[in-house]
Order: sequence, then structure tokens, then C-alpha cells
Amino acid sequence: MNLLRTAAGGFLAACGVVVQAQEPDTRVPDNNIPVFEERSLLGGGGRLTIEPSITYSHNSSTLVAVEGYTVIPALVVGLINVSQVQRDTFISALTLRYAFNNRFQMSVRVPYVYTEETIRERQAFDGSPVDILNNSSGDGLGDVEGSIQFQFNVQRPPYFTGSLRVKSHTGEHPYQIKRRRLTDQNGKDLGFVFAEQPTGSGFWAIQPAISMVYPSDPAVVYWSLSYLWNIKREMGYENGGTINPGDAVGVSFGIGFAVNERTSFSLGYDHSNIHDTQIEHNPSKIESQFKRFQVGSLLLGLNHTLSPGVHFNLSLGVGVTEQAPDVQLTLRTPISWGF
Repeated sequence: MNLLRTAAGGFLAACGVVVQAQEPDTRVPDNNIPVFEERSLLGGGGRLTIEPSITYSHNSSTLVAVEGYTVIPALVVGLINVSQVQRDTFISALTLRYAFNNRFQMSVRVPYVYTEETIRERQAFDGSPVDILNNSSGDGLGDVEGSIQFQFNVQRPPYFTGSLRVKSHTGEHPYQIKRRRLTDQNGKDLGFVFAEQPTGSGFWAIQPAISMVYPSDPAVVYWSLSYLWNIKREMGYENGGTINPGDAVGVSFGIGFAVNERTSFSLGYDHSNIHDTQIEHNPSKIESQFKRFQVGSLLLGLNHTLSPGVHFNLSLGVGVTEQAPDVQLTLRTPISWGF
């Protein structure tokens, strides 16, 4: 039974991965729509938790363009261009959380973001070197978040928890950054790129969620359902007018096991369906800028209790859809005190 408690308290922290759903695009600004981390099963009351964390994510996208004709099915005569966009992001964050009792808690998260993006191109099969068309980076304060959580029942499983998260737009957003046109070796227009990388989305967002935890010896099963509402904002005539980012429906589920009294691991999956982003040039004309896309990641987590109030959480997210980060690694060390 003690192992079951360890799994219930530990694996949830290990699999709560923050996924920035970002699709590399050299033509239009990235809306940087985040998918918040999910948590369930609150701890005891009167506890203050400080949680430093660091997250690394890597995104890549490859485009192959063929300008030629086919002689036979296996032979293409002409020019083949290969373009690749790579983005590396580091997020260091500090989360402050306070549990008023064993059913209600509040938290605030302050991130610092560093992003580097490189766009490369080469002509395939001709031995030409890889040309770096654009290399940009950016760092600064990210979008600060605040949340409240309430656990509906504490007596018997399954345990249900509701949460409400609010994300600000304190980070430097894409519409504040200068852009320039990008051309290839032949002078072909490839669209706009950022002079430097943004650190925020530029939009307020609200995300209600509900989650369930069901301990079943020797495992713990969980699922969560959320809806991310991005609030539209006027960005000025030069940026297209009013921008209405696509909302996102998220679902995650998984299972956790306790290895011993101090260590547990988890396996889960997180998926978000992000709706179209719309640009309102005027009240009578609305067009979609980004089409609906899917962000799915396989989650692996490890939690180790260093002491009664100190935990070590390591989580890995592996993208299984095109728009998801290829890999995301998060390290957190929550430190708690009881009052």
C-alpha cells in the first residue's frame, strides 16, 4: 500500500510535461500556442512548494522541392532543393505553489525563455555545401501563468480534480519583432523570417481542465481533459488586424508504477487538437491563416524522493505527430515545507 501511495504522489509529477506546440514556419509568425502541464491528486494543507525547473525542446521541419521532370519512375531530371528548419528552446522557470488544505491550492509560474532557430538549404545530389539562410535567437521573460486547483473528493477513489489556468502575454510576442524577407541562392522568395525569436505568444489564454486519478495496486491510472481558450487581440493594420488564435482541446492519459518506496516511473500520452487561427481584416472579412493541426507526444517520467520534502522529477516527451516537438526533456525539483 505504501508503494501505491508513492506511485500516486510521484508519477503524476514525473509525467506532467509542458509541450510548446510550435510548428516551424518561415513564412508567417509563430503563434507559440502552449499546452499547459497537467496535475492531479493534491497534497496536504498548509504546504508551500517552490519548484525550479528547466526544459529543453527540439523542433525540426524538412521541405523537399523538386523542379524538374521524371524520365522513368526512379529518375528525376532537374533541381531538387532541400530546406530544413531547426529550433532549440530552453525554458527555465520558477513555480511557487501553496496548498491551503488537502483540496485547494494556488500557484504561479514565471518562465525565462531562450530560443535559437536555424534555416538551412542545399541542392541535393550535386555535392554543394549546406547554406545557412537564416540564424536567429531570442531570450527574455516568457508568459507568466497562474492557476487554481480544487480536488472534488478525498475519501475514496477515483479522485477528481478541477483546475483553471490563466496565461498572460508578458513575453515578447511575434508581432513586436521585426521581420525580413528570405530568399534562396537563386533569388526565390521564401517568405518572412524573424530578425530575432519571440519569447511569448502575445495573447491571454484561459484553460479549464478536469483530471482523474485511480489507484489500482500496484499501478495508478490517470486521464485529463482540457480546453485552451486563446483570447483574440488587435495587432494593428500592418499585422493583419485582429488575430484570433485557434483554441485547443487536449486529452492525456497514462499509468504509473512504483519501483520501491522512493522511486516511481510512468508512461503516458498527450494529444492536443488545435483549431484554425483566424485574421479579421475588417468585421465583414475573416480568413484562416493556419489550418487545424494535431500535436501528440509520448510521455515517459521518473520520480525519485530525495527526502520527505524534496523530489527529483525527470520527464521525456517524444513527438509522434508532425507538429509536435521532436523531443522535450524536463527536469524539476519541487521543494515543500509544511506550516
